[in-house]
Amino acid sequence: MIVKAQEAKHSVFQGVNFEVLAVGVETMVTKMHYEPGNFVSFHSHPNEQSGYVISGKYRLNVGDREDILTTGDSYSIPANVLHSIEVLEAGGVVDVFTPPREDYLR
Repeated sequence: MIVKAQEAKHSVFQGVNFEVLAVGVETMVTKMHYEPGNFVSFHSHPNEQSGYVISGKYRLNVGDREDILTTGDSYSIPANVLHSIEVLEAGGVVDVFTPPREDYLR
């Protein structure tokens, strides 16, 4: 499946704008557009989540661990593990979810 930039689905989750770039049977690729002050509170989902920081600076909490992420960093969050992200500097992150997040498709 090919998704042209102008065809990407735009949505908002906890005040964060994002695009659904591609959806397959087992995976979903999204691009998050973070602004200063964005904060995604602790939450969990049945999807494994892996991400790559394109730009910006973030405080990522996964379970009991806290890390500062910047351009070029990546992460993986197991399914059903509490996590949160605080935006320290505006930027973008590409996230991959397995399986696709149904709530992002509504």
